Amino acid sequence: MPVAAQLPPTPRQLYPGLFEAVQTGQVFPDNKTFVDMVPRNPRESPAQIVADYQQQRAQPGFNLTQFVQTRFRLPTTDTATYRSNVRAGLRAHLDTLWTVLRRQPQDSVSRYSSLLPLPRPYLVPGGRFREVYYWDSYFTMLGLREAKRLDLVRSMTDNFAYLIGRYGFIPNGNRTYYLTRSQPPFFALMVQLLAEEQGDTVLQRYQPYLLREYAYWMAGADSLKPGTATRRVARLAGGELLNRYWDDSTLPREESYIKDVEAARGSKRAAQLYRDIRAAAASGWDFSTRWFGPAGTLASIRTTELAPVDLNCLLLTLEQTIARSYSTQGQRAEAAAWQQKVEKRSKAIQRYCWNEAASWYTDYDLTQRRPAAIRTLAGVFPLAFGVATPTQASRVAKGLKADFLKDGGLLTTLKNSGQQWDAPNAWAPLQYLAVQGLNRYRQQPLADTIAARWVRLNSRVFQQTGKLLEKYNVMDTHLPAGGGEYPLQDGFGWTNGVLLNLLNKRPQESN
Repeated sequence: MPVAAQLPPTPRQLYPGLFEAVQTGQVFPDNKTFVDMVPRNPRESPAQIVADYQQQRAQPGFNLTQFVQTRFRLPTTDTATYRSNVRAGLRAHLDTLWTVLRRQPQDSVSRYSSLLPLPRPYLVPGGRFREVYYWDSYFTMLGLREAKRLDLVRSMTDNFAYLIGRYGFIPNGNRTYYLTRSQPPFFALMVQLLAEEQGDTVLQRYQPYLLREYAYWMAGADSLKPGTATRRVARLAGGELLNRYWDDSTLPREESYIKDVEAARGSKRAAQLYRDIRAAAASGWDFSTRWFGPAGTLASIRTTELAPVDLNCLLLTLEQTIARSYSTQGQRAEAAAWQQKVEKRSKAIQRYCWNEAASWYTDYDLTQRRPAAIRTLAGVFPLAFGVATPTQASRVAKGLKADFLKDGGLLTTLKNSGQQWDAPNAWAPLQYLAVQGLNRYRQQPLADTIAARWVRLNSRVFQQTGKLLEKYNVMDTHLPAGGGEYPLQDGFGWTNGVLLNLLNKRPQESN
């Protein structure tokens, strides 16, 4: 990965002083607005804009909002104006959304844009999310495969390979302000998906990128002593390796600047707090009591002290995919070495993440040296990726049915905290992985129930609103999902992908 000095500058670096004034002054309700804006005059440098701001701000009657609106262009959001023809049906809506959410390669991205150019077309989630997102994209691709749009599946996979080649990892999204962190590593599953359609040569084509992503997650592992951690990897008491989420920055997130500053107000650990907030953003679960300390507040967040069970299952499938990429080329020794890594990680997940008392897979608390107490829907990942024993899978299924299953699908956690990755909210990727995991262990009646309830909820909301949403309230299905740092978004990439996948497995639910 290039050294920090070679990375493109972020909006805060381009507009010192002005950036802080805009974000803390809340010129826009959403801090993400300003960091996605570009100068109206492409020949005007950020330095000139900052100089003009510094000169004008002391003048009587200076209006910051007017200054910004004069010098910058607002980002566009296609889904804000798009409205579906509900009478045409849900499948027609999904088919149209692939076009609405599609973006062309940004070979001519504005010099001072925070957007990182990509070489091939891709899909964005929708709403305020105007760029590609790492783990969202896999679930969007599930729908693209169902829609027979393999060209887009291939081009999006190529884009992620390009990002790995350019930056040494896949950023959270293709924005400069995301270049300090990744997201749940689904690249191997994207490669697997494409290989299912186009054959094993796909594994060989992407092998260098799979290896480089693995190196990113495992950097520093070889020199770790038991009971210590560095960046994204920890060595456990028994010498095993597990991974955690991490962000290389200890500053407030630029896209949520005021939220982070307010969370750290009065804190004696501001730098660590910012890193833990950013690490939670890297997890995709931003935010959830899953990451919080006993106080149950954002100020108590401790993401980097946990080895997440879902992350480690994803890295296990990355190891499996690399092993298979060697096997298909007849390189048996290399394949066996990677398969050994798979077996070691599987045993580590079993040893450290299986919570016997809770009959559940939980995150491992690196500080307390025990499985975390809180049960979350991340506990289905060992089922989806084949780590669980049949007995463990049966116990997890029992817990899902008793505690997580509600009228609209599965809760994310059992805690109603006001955070968006807690009750009463539910998210498409977790429903999909729960269904996959349960089917893998022959718990089909429960899998079918979850799928049916989720499809029914999605379909009813579409009939009422003409929209598919980022998340849903599965406890009171007549109320919208809430919580989080921004209003409920419609679009929505991963909802569309999972829904079409489930519809094609349950054609009777298609209306």
